[in-house]
Amino acid sequence: MEKKTITIGTRKSELALWQAYFIQKEIENKYKSVKVEIKKISTKGDKILDVALSKIGDKGLFTKEIENELLAGTIDIAVHSLKDLPTVLPKGLELAAVTKRHASEDVLVARKKGVTLESLPEGATVATGSLRRASQILHMRPDITIVDIRGNVQTRLKKFAESKWDGMILARAGLERLKLKKHISSIIPSSHILPAVGQGALAIEISSKNAFARDIAEGLHNLDTFYTISAERAFLKALGGGCQVPIGAHAEIKSNGLYLSGFVGSPDGKITFTKTARGSKANAEALGKALAKDISKAGGKKVLLEVYK
Repeated sequence: MEKKTITIGTRKSELALWQAYFIQKEIENKYKSVKVEIKKISTKGDKILDVALSKIGDKGLFTKEIENELLAGTIDIAVHSLKDLPTVLPKGLELAAVTKRHASEDVLVARKKGVTLESLPEGATVATGSLRRASQILHMRPDITIVDIRGNVQTRLKKFAESKWDGMILARAGLERLKLKKHISSIIPSSHILPAVGQGALAIEISSKNAFARDIAEGLHNLDTFYTISAERAFLKALGGGCQVPIGAHAEIKSNGLYLSGFVGSPDGKITFTKTARGSKANAEALGKALAKDISKAGGKKVLLEVYK
């Protein structure tokens, strides 16, 4: 049987390439007759590095150019960090699979091991490019000064090493995947900082017309991850948020149901709403919508409207 070729589209950063090569291996191990090629694509978010993400507007910041190639048929599947994938996909595209989720927490990179957010000195400076992280940090520690940082994982680590900052927040999954675990001073529990929606999971997006790509993707799909991210994404979508607003969520499956925690806050951390709800895996999306409604009513919607202005 001749080898069929499938082309993966990905961003060019080391973490994005790690993700693409990971999916390539998964496909080649599972489907011996499939040859996988990788196409590297530059996105708007990769090109604009001197502006805070929250100021660029974020609909498809790291995905649009890759999605255009899916629609044009020049690639078969797109591999994204799920947290970068907008909750509303372009017409003709679909989320075909999500992989087993890596640890979803954020971590603190500081000058020495064991330093935590709580133990940072009074008036410490912490770098992050995320309003979600900034809001939760400032809520916990109003004395901290937040500085904005952009760039891929290695760039950020280099900037941190050359700076006088006390700490920097990154996603645990990225550092662990790139074998940069030694830079982690402490893992921040999600009870302190709720992660970004979908953090730690990989998304496989395809064109709805591409039946071959769909068959391949289905073989990599992890159902438990799908239930958790469905609840989180429904929560984000119902709040009208993208990945650059102060919204966090984390869902987990326990023996007695699906638990979803959601967060909405003002950028300065002075007003925050955190709630948890329980539902069933089968109704993951309904759980996300219900929690969003609950937080909106409590005042979360008002806070977000201020942010969107």
